[in-house]
Amino acid sequence: MIKRIELVIFDCDGVLVDSERIAVRVQVILGAELGWPLTEDEVVDRFIGRSHAAIHEQVAVQLGPDTAAIWSQRFEQLHREAVEAELAPIDGLPEALDALTLPTCVASSGSHDKMRHTLGRTGLYERFAGRIFSSTEVSRGKPAPDLFLHAAQQMGVDSEACVVVEDSQPGVHAARAAGMRAFGYAGGLTPAERLEGHDTVVFYDMRKLPALIAGLQPPLSRALLKN
Repeated sequence: MIKRIELVIFDCDGVLVDSERIAVRVQVILGAELGWPLTEDEVVDRFIGRSHAAIHEQVAVQLGPDTAAIWSQRFEQLHREAVEAELAPIDGLPEALDALTLPTCVASSGSHDKMRHTLGRTGLYERFAGRIFSSTEVSRGKPAPDLFLHAAQQMGVDSEACVVVEDSQPGVHAARAAGMRAFGYAGGLTPAERLEGHDTVVFYDMRKLPALIAGLQPPLSRALLKN
C-alpha cells in the first residue's frame, strides 16, 4: 500500500536557490585557469549534485592534490563573491513554499556554512532553520541514499512517507535508493531525460510542485475521514 506523504525533502542548490548556474560558471573558469578545460555540460555531468569532497577527489585525480586544494580555495572565494552579487531563489519557489502544507526540510550536498550563506542571502534560511541537513553528516554523499535516510530519521518520518525535490541526476538516484518518491526539477541545468526514472515526476515550474505532490497522495481511509 502506498503511504501518504508526510515530509517533503528539498535539495538546496538548484532547487531552493539558483546557485548551480553560478557554480558551473565558476568551475569552467577554474578549469581553464588550472589546466583542466571543461565545458558547461561536462561540469553539469561531473559535478552537479556531488559533495565538495567528491568534486575535490575528481580534481585531485586529474590535476593532483596540490592543485585540487587551490581549486577548492578559489572556488569558495569566487562562488561567495558571485552569490553576494547575484543569487536569487529559484523562480516560483517562494510561492510553492507558501502553498505547501506538509512538513519540509533541506538535505544538500553543500556544507552548513554554504547553506547558511546561500539560504540566508535569499531570505530562505529562517523557513528551514533547525531542519537543514548536510552530506557532511553522513559517510557517503549522493547518489548514495545516506543523506536522505538521515534527514528522514532526524525528522521522525519513515522513508516511504517522504518525497524528495531534486534537480540533479545523483540526487534523484539517491532518492530512489532511499525508497523515496522523487520530483525532478528540470527548470535548471540538468536535462529532463537525466532525471527521468522509476518513482520520479519530472516538472519544469516550481509553482506546480504543491499540486503535483497533492496528486500523489492516496485517498484518506474512511476511518480517518470520520475522525
